[in-house]
Amino acid sequence: MATQLLGSKGVKEFVFEWEGKDRNGKLVRGETRAGGENQVQASLRRRGVFVTRIRKRRMRAGKAIRPRHIAIFTRQLATMLKAGVPLLQAFDVVGRGNPNPSVTRLLNDIRADVETGTSLSAAFRKHPAHFSQLYCNLVETGEAAGMLDTLLERLATYMEKTEVLKAKIRSALMYPTAVVIVAFVVVAVIMIFVIPAFKEVFSSFGADLPTPTLFVIGVSEFFVQWWWLMFGLLIGGSYFLAQAWKRSDKVRMVMDRLLLRLPIFGELVRKSVVARWTRSLSTMFAAGVPLVESLESVGGASGNLLYHRATEQIQQEVAIGSSLAAAMANVRIFPPMVTQMTAIGEESGALDHMLGKAADFYESEVDEMVAGLSSLMEPIIIVVLGIIIGGIVVAMYLPIFKLGQVV
Repeated sequence: MATQLLGSKGVKEFVFEWEGKDRNGKLVRGETRAGGENQVQASLRRRGVFVTRIRKRRMRAGKAIRPRHIAIFTRQLATMLKAGVPLLQAFDVVGRGNPNPSVTRLLNDIRADVETGTSLSAAFRKHPAHFSQLYCNLVETGEAAGMLDTLLERLATYMEKTEVLKAKIRSALMYPTAVVIVAFVVVAVIMIFVIPAFKEVFSSFGADLPTPTLFVIGVSEFFVQWWWLMFGLLIGGSYFLAQAWKRSDKVRMVMDRLLLRLPIFGELVRKSVVARWTRSLSTMFAAGVPLVESLESVGGASGNLLYHRATEQIQQEVAIGSSLAAAMANVRIFPPMVTQMTAIGEESGALDHMLGKAADFYESEVDEMVAGLSSLMEPIIIVVLGIIIGGIVVAMYLPIFKLGQVV
């Protein structure tokens, strides 16, 4: 379908590709957002362009825009600006070459705003779902200092490292989660379809069944009678919990606290949050953003509401004259090593460097924990599944062994 957008007055607008000749007879081409071809022709005529062809752009629906898409776009835009490509032309090239039509539509929208005189940071702020406050603040700093390409490159590096860190956390949690889900489905199938068949066979024995067998049959009867409720509660509960986690700060705070207190995985989550927090603040401070303003953006970038609230408290204390290290020590959620490195950085005037070193350390800690968890979780999961499946099998074969002894 055509690329459809909403204009500032709620009018449906589309992206049109056009070709024509300027006043010197030179062939020119480009893209314009408008409500129809007549508007495109009138706009180009005022610019002295004689239009030879206009075509409404058509594209697929596209996939959802992920943070990695924004990271790739940031890297591409930084590279093109460093090469001296004008901003609008860079948006054209990056937009055309993107395989995701959703990203192309987003870039077209931003490009249209910039073309009408809006600053790049202001255009990004119109899309808070894709560009965080930290992102927009860094872009605004780059525009004001005349070093947009450098800050975009630094921002791209930050986003790439953050995505790598998130991917490692997901990989550590993916295997046990997938195995638990598969194990639940297998046990449910055994309870609903296999155990009832054994029950019919045992009913013809005319003898008392062993206690483990009676227990398994009782669980099977519960599954057969209430399977729809169990699966409904599991799927529905997961959906509503995910929605509440997104929309309710109270639920999110409870879940974020719970994540940090989980055995083994809690420490992994804590180290990843500290790594993101220190990396974000290091990037902002190195870009020349004042510390108080940097802290305003860093809390949300941590990905944990507990650290977000703590960052707000740190910001308030720093604003009234407290040192960053002292304010971090007061909230009591940062490891002593981080507060010590922060204090050294403040005293030596190399705060961004020390925070970057702390981020490097905790990112390497996450790498080691992920590697250790992968080797630790596999035997544990195998043993647990062996006990569950093996216990069911033994319980169902006990009556057969008993019958053989009687015979």
